[in-house]
Amino acid sequence: MGIEVGGILGLIILILDIYAVMKVFGSGASTGVKIIWTLLIVFLPIIGLVAWFFAGPKS
Repeated sequence: MGIEVGGILGLIILILDIYAVMKVFGSGASTGVKIIWTLLIVFLPIIGLVAWFFAGPKS
């Protein structure tokens, strides 16, 4: 009938991951650092997002 809670949480994580990747590419970090952060966020969505939030490159 409705969307599962897991589906909603997955959608929220996906949106936050896309936001994080956009912020990484908009940062002043080197290309290599941008690629590493992007791969971390894509392959480890929750851990990568939390790590980016606390230690990722800033604009």
